[in-house]
Amino acid sequence: MACRITELVLECRDPDRLAEFWCPVLGYEVVGHEPDGLELGVPGARFGEGPPTLILAQSDNPRVGKLPLHLDVSPAGTTQEEELARLTALGARPKDVGQDGTESWVVLQDPEGNEFCLLRTDVGPN
Repeated sequence: MACRITELVLECRDPDRLAEFWCPVLGYEVVGHEPDGLELGVPGARFGEGPPTLILAQSDNPRVGKLPLHLDVSPAGTTQEEELARLTALGARPKDVGQDGTESWVVLQDPEGNEFCLLRTDVGPN
């Protein structure tokens, strides 16, 4: 037997605002309301099926910037450049963490300043 990652928890000031960002980024929807936030997941999936859900846990003092664990996302059925334009239109902002321009990924921040990376490889349509 082994464990599987079923949820990732991101502390934030405004779960509703981040849900407006992360749902279209990941193709998720709000699948649950927690006492302190929201649970986002794949539409129609049962708990433990598919990729982990994302819990947006309300906190008055969330850590932002470079976290010990961050999310990497990959374009699905499009190019990195096209996905970067889409993410920027949704509210992502570029983040300079000392890149030298040769990286195959792009470092971004969500609307609350949480860093994540957009990778280059297209993983195919959702």
